[in-house]
Amino acid sequence: MRYLRWFSRVIRPYGMPFAVMILCHVAFAFCAVFFVYSCKQLVDIAVSLLNGTSDVGAMGLWLMVLVGVILLRILLNSLKAYLQAKTEIRMKNHLRRNLFDIMLRMQSDGTRMHHTGDIINRIQEDVRVISSAFISSVPNFIGSCLQFAAAAAFLIWLDYRLALVVVVVLPVGLGVGKYVTGRIRNLTLDIRNSDSKVQSHVQESIQHRTLLQSMEYASTSSDELEGLQDVLYAGELRRTRFSVVSRIFVSMAFQAGYLIAFMWGVLGISHGTVTYGMMTAFLQLVGQIQRPLLEMSAQIPSILHSTASIDRIMEIEALPQEEPVTEPIFMDSPAGIRLTDVTFAYPDSSRKILDGFSFDFAPASRTAIVGPTGVGKSTLIRLLLSLLKSQEGDIRIYNDKDTNGVPVSPATRCNLVYVPQGNSLFSGTVRDNLLMGNPEASEQEMKTALHTAAADFVLELPGGLDAHCSEGGAGLSEGQAQRIAIARALLRPGSILLLDEFSSALDGETETILMERLTAGLHDHTMIFITHRERVIDYCTGVLRM
Repeated sequence: MRYLRWFSRVIRPYGMPFAVMILCHVAFAFCAVFFVYSCKQLVDIAVSLLNGTSDVGAMGLWLMVLVGVILLRILLNSLKAYLQAKTEIRMKNHLRRNLFDIMLRMQSDGTRMHHTGDIINRIQEDVRVISSAFISSVPNFIGSCLQFAAAAAFLIWLDYRLALVVVVVLPVGLGVGKYVTGRIRNLTLDIRNSDSKVQSHVQESIQHRTLLQSMEYASTSSDELEGLQDVLYAGELRRTRFSVVSRIFVSMAFQAGYLIAFMWGVLGISHGTVTYGMMTAFLQLVGQIQRPLLEMSAQIPSILHSTASIDRIMEIEALPQEEPVTEPIFMDSPAGIRLTDVTFAYPDSSRKILDGFSFDFAPASRTAIVGPTGVGKSTLIRLLLSLLKSQEGDIRIYNDKDTNGVPVSPATRCNLVYVPQGNSLFSGTVRDNLLMGNPEASEQEMKTALHTAAADFVLELPGGLDAHCSEGGAGLSEGQAQRIAIARALLRPGSILLLDEFSSALDGETETILMERLTAGLHDHTMIFITHRERVIDYCTGVLRM
């Protein structure tokens, strides 16, 4: 039932094209049966012409009907294929956008539940499997059922005894299909998980390829990939063998039905109870009964594959989400942040990172946060950004006009300017990266931000603001990338700066220039620095030692 509820929710925006596709299948099933009837009439008329009991006009009329049915079938197939392709693309894009939004708005507890490669695999491959199943396999399965029902009804009308003999093989097919159902779904789930592990390994290895090269670990990493691929290959092969063997048994049962129909017609002709037209109809109808069953046996695994992917997508959809921001809460500058009796511990950990912690980052103050690695400095920043939720205590943003302030939440992030540790540039141009801070920033505002961040070198690059940044800021030094990231952050409107080891890759002279420009140009801002650099501490009005 949960799959049906999920299906109905996802398919709702595409109800109209989905309904039209079903109608196309209904019309096609009718055309298929009428095609058989037209062929029967033409054969019987041809035999009657030999006996002189019919006329050419009747043959011409049924020939025109036959041509019309063929053209209508071509038109229906073309319309169905167009709608399937168009709707499948729309559904893939829609599902991927939804999952992308979920991941970007996920409420983190400080632990990573899924590998990035696994998430990408679900967004790409699982969405493809689901879209193909919903828009292609499900309508085709319904169409196959309709064709089977229409052909069986027509065969019963012609000769109910033959219909009973032919359809008797159906329980065999259904019995095999029922056994296939559980086996294929379990095999598919294993394959999807193995595929995610392959993608995760590839992504992580490419991301850290410099480290792998320097550690001479590239060959080992390649061997590990081969091992993961062998597991994936074995799973795919098991599923393929199982499907092939199952189809062999189903096909043998169906061929037996075709042979029975053929011999039934031959014997009927010899006894004068079956006309040549009926014999033609028998052979065509047996094909139209058994072909849909074969197609259903192929479509059922595809639909079953999708249930494994649905489980993986539903797992992502169930991740906790941040509260939606209906209206940002912006505090006039300068704003400050006050923590009162804050306690925080990561899930499944008995160690409290913060225990009854209180501190006031007063408006327009400059505070250096120092302490050994792992003491909780970066955790504190995430709490201020409301990326993590404390178990106890209160964190509020306030200013001199409103000393009580408001609790931190996603709605208060507009007050914060965050520069993470390390290289955080996106591929594109310097301008593209800067406009992430403020999409409406003018050329002059961008140049001012670059100057404050001691990043005037950008204007001397080939292309200036339109100089290209490769993935991860490749082509720039670590210090240059850091300064562009600072300029990007300074374009945001918030008055509280959170800078995490922002000058770790800068030389002493550049760091001094940067600190002088920040303190002189942003005197009405509250600055919070995570740092190990004494030069940064010298420019601060207070120090928080953790």
